[in-house]
Amino acid sequence: MPARFSPTALTQFATDLLNRAGLEDEKSRVVADILVEGDLMGHTTHGLALLAGYLGELESGSMTKSGSPRVIADFPAAVNWDGQRLPGPWLAVRALTLATERAKQHGTCTIVIQRSHHIACLAAFLRPVTEQGMMAILSCSDPAGSSVSPHGGRKPMYTPNPFAAAWPTNGHPVILDVSMSITTNGLIKRMHTEKKPLPGKWLLDAAGIPTDDPGVMFAEPSGTLLPMGGVDHGHKGYALALFVETLTSALTGRGRLHPKEGWGASVFVQVINPAFFGGRDEFVALTSHLADGCRATPPRPGFDRVRVPGEAGLRRREEQLKQGVELYPSIMPSLEPWMKKLGIAAPAAM
Repeated sequence: MPARFSPTALTQFATDLLNRAGLEDEKSRVVADILVEGDLMGHTTHGLALLAGYLGELESGSMTKSGSPRVIADFPAAVNWDGQRLPGPWLAVRALTLATERAKQHGTCTIVIQRSHHIACLAAFLRPVTEQGMMAILSCSDPAGSSVSPHGGRKPMYTPNPFAAAWPTNGHPVILDVSMSITTNGLIKRMHTEKKPLPGKWLLDAAGIPTDDPGVMFAEPSGTLLPMGGVDHGHKGYALALFVETLTSALTGRGRLHPKEGWGASVFVQVINPAFFGGRDEFVALTSHLADGCRATPPRPGFDRVRVPGEAGLRRREEQLKQGVELYPSIMPSLEPWMKKLGIAAPAAM
């Protein structure tokens, strides 16, 4: 039976590693919380699987260890920050907190961040906003990276560009987190390491031929991810990816035209207060009616029932909070060199 770990112990373990790597304590705790939250919800490529990479970025100096974002613009409902390469999860939590406070006063607030470091699992940030009766939107791109081709092309031009949103209902919130590529770089790297094919022909090789071989992304010349929708309907993912790039890099005023600084993110955060629009009670009544109606839809063959976005992740989170987190098998081995280097012991399994 796979080992399970206390979420509290995992959070402290990640915090200790980040502290020993030189990150300020408050930032370490926020980053650790978000990474463990990703694993709690089942996003195993975007939870503690990222920690070894973050520690390497701290060691090299590519992730800034201390300080605050520089304010470029600050209006009541519109803010622009230079993240100064600070940890992305910490910047995103800080932005969502401020945007929620401003939305209570002004109905909505949008914050964009240039020069953030990577921000981990988008779905992991949003539940606290919905618990305050608000709707949240979070998206990012990486102007230093390119792994996805535009529909009809065979050269990578942009990143998977995830888009996430969440809103309250009379039960669990709806939480969506969707990449504008057919899969993620994290999954491709994992499958390549494990020498396994992808579940479908989600990539193009350098000649533009669809393939399930993740190795084409590590060849020279490299292959490319297909947009969400794949060969047949990739025009949809391609269009949405351009939208995400516009929300993130273009709105911040810094993107692919500017010098590359390494693994990072341009970030878009928006919080909307339904009380300023149709009213909070009516908002929840309408979101609940639609969610309940979807769940009540008779399932087609192969499905036991219809779910709404985020439902499986929230159920997994509740189960793992009680029974412990089941980490993907490669995560702890990836951290062993850092445990030895930084003098931090592995958490005991439950």
